[in-house]
Amino acid sequence: MAIIEIENMEFYAYHGCFKEEQVVGNQFQVSILIEADTQAAQKSDNLNDTINYQIVYNLIKKEMQQKSKLLEHVAERIVSVVHENFSNAKRVWVKVSKLNPPLGGKIEKVSVSLERKF
Repeated sequence: MAIIEIENMEFYAYHGCFKEEQVVGNQFQVSILIEADTQAAQKSDNLNDTINYQIVYNLIKKEMQQKSKLLEHVAERIVSVVHENFSNAKRVWVKVSKLNPPLGGKIEKVSVSLERKF
């Protein structure tokens, strides 16, 4: 088993419970960890035998473009779509962070992490 990580991807998106958040938007970060059997790729040196990082990034980008009220909902969609596209993923962990959330004070970020084993 191997662990593949894509860390701190940045997106401008429109997630939040406040009406203004869904209009003005905010900056988000997403990190993902995928545990997968990569033995075939280790021997073949063939991209088709492993998790393609570009495809994962594009899947996440698409999910980030879809408005949601809750980070939990965004995280669930990301985990699900990654697993749907990579059946060799045995575990997917994702962290979705909203930078500078509008909570009435100086806050770097709020985050939701979600993990699922398959």
